[in-house]
Amino acid sequence: MHHPDRLLPLQGATNFRDLGGYIGMNGRPLRWRRLFRSDHLGGLTPEDHGSLARLGITRSFDFRGLQERAADPYDVPGLQQHSLAIEPTVAQHMHTLAGAGLPLTPARMEGLMQDLYRRLVDDNAPLFADWFGHLLDDNSPLVFHCTAGKDRTGIAAALLLRALGVAPAVVEQDYLLTNLHYRRVHAPDARIPQDALAVLWSVRSSFLQTALTSIDEDHGGLEPYLAQRMKLNPAARARLVTLYLED
Repeated sequence: MHHPDRLLPLQGATNFRDLGGYIGMNGRPLRWRRLFRSDHLGGLTPEDHGSLARLGITRSFDFRGLQERAADPYDVPGLQQHSLAIEPTVAQHMHTLAGAGLPLTPARMEGLMQDLYRRLVDDNAPLFADWFGHLLDDNSPLVFHCTAGKDRTGIAAALLLRALGVAPAVVEQDYLLTNLHYRRVHAPDARIPQDALAVLWSVRSSFLQTALTSIDEDHGGLEPYLAQRMKLNPAARARLVTLYLED
């Protein structure tokens, strides 16, 4: 059976991917061409705008912070933007470490990333819950993104896929695809060691596992977390399945 390409070859984004085809509850696959995850859309070309229009994408959900949005805004014809701003914290903590004279080693960078992932599923749960509320409105094609499409977007995708019954190993596989596809367009910061930058601009299984462990230890497990923090009661969960899984 033919399936569409998962990676969309756009000129102005390198990590624009379809979540379709993954097997969810009761062996039902996710619908293709409904749910897209991406890096930011500020570099899209007019040709890319046409590609989004042909895909029928009418909604975008932007997890970038306010300054990130201002630095790389976008205006795609026919695309209604929703800001669900999660402010970046890693850069601030990096400056704090540097100001204290502590070198930015890969180990310290990994610690900052793990702290970010704990905060994403804890402090920022209300924003992800708001996003699920939008998903439940209808299943018209949409894209959700942050700057690189890897951390904030990665957690959003993982929560959605798990809520739809996708196996944990497949969720992790999708998460790690960023390492294959994302390409930075900005020059690296020469003040940060390359081995530390490699941690900052990658995704690692340990990062995702940190978030999942936090959900288990601090929120009683995935099912209570989805029900209580994501506001997915049984009726909402059933509607999510109906909207985004094939019949």
